[in-house]
Amino acid sequence: MYEASAGLFVPYLRNLSALLDKGVAYAEARKFNPAVLLGMRLAPNMYDLAQQVGEACRHATVAPALLAGCEPVALPALEHDMAGLQARIATSIEFIESLPRAQIDAAAERNVFFKLKNGTELPFTGRTLLLTFSVPQFFFHVTTAYDLLRHAGVELVKRDFLGPRER
Repeated sequence: MYEASAGLFVPYLRNLSALLDKGVAYAEARKFNPAVLLGMRLAPNMYDLAQQVGEACRHATVAPALLAGCEPVALPALEHDMAGLQARIATSIEFIESLPRAQIDAAAERNVFFKLKNGTELPFTGRTLLLTFSVPQFFFHVTTAYDLLRHAGVELVKRDFLGPRER
């Protein structure tokens, strides 16, 4: 359970951070404000890049916290600037790495409730939370962030999404 949550989220959050760094470098090389990238969206009714990063961090922190029986970290307010998003990612990683592995590993059959932004609580076991909700949600948002940057012209390849082979 730990490897399927914390062990998965942390490396991909690091990859997401590196994607944002490449976005900044791209914008600076072309002499435009990197914040322009953060407002991009694939469709009018989809979250923009900043919100995609925010949601990836939310799913990456809430799921392991629920599995560990802890309160999720209070993430910084969602900022539409690269430094703010990088701080959000760093806070997420630090929090996830602080969670007790044994408690997460023991949570496969534990009943947990994921609270949506509107206050609705969705019931899961620890295993179904990860396999049917949090991991798919996380990768949806990380992939969409990658796609937005790629669509903007940032030179990214699959290896940028997947990250280094050594883990």
